[in-house]
Amino acid sequence: MKKILSEIKYDAEFIRGHTLQPQWYKILKVFLLFGILGCFYALFGGWKTLIFCVVFFGLSTALHIIYRIKTWKFTQSWLDFVVTDTDGQKSYQRIGKFYYLAVFINLITAILLSQLS
Repeated sequence: MKKILSEIKYDAEFIRGHTLQPQWYKILKVFLLFGILGCFYALFGGWKTLIFCVVFFGLSTALHIIYRIKTWKFTQSWLDFVVTDTDGQKSYQRIGKFYYLAVFINLITAILLSQLS
C-alpha cells in the first residue's frame, strides 16, 4: 500500500508541475468536468451519470497508466509525449493529437455505454 501511495504522490507532483498543458487549462478542465457531470446528471439522472463516471474515469485511468508505462514515468518520449533533455533538465512539449483523440474516444464510449443501461 505504501508503494502505491508513493506512486500516486509521484504522479500528482508530475501533473501539478508539467508543461504539457497551459496552467489555465489545468484549472479550467476541473470546472469543465464538474459542469459536464452536472449537465449529464440533470439530463439523464444519477444512474446513467454513475455509469458514465465509472467508464470515463476507468478508461482515463487506463490511458494515464499506459502513458506512464510507455514513457518510463514520464522520462522518455512516446507517441505525442515529447521529452527534451537540456543540461540535465527535462522539459515537455505540449501533449498532442493521440492523447486528446484517446480522451475523446473515452468520452464517446462512456456516453454510449451510459445510455445503453
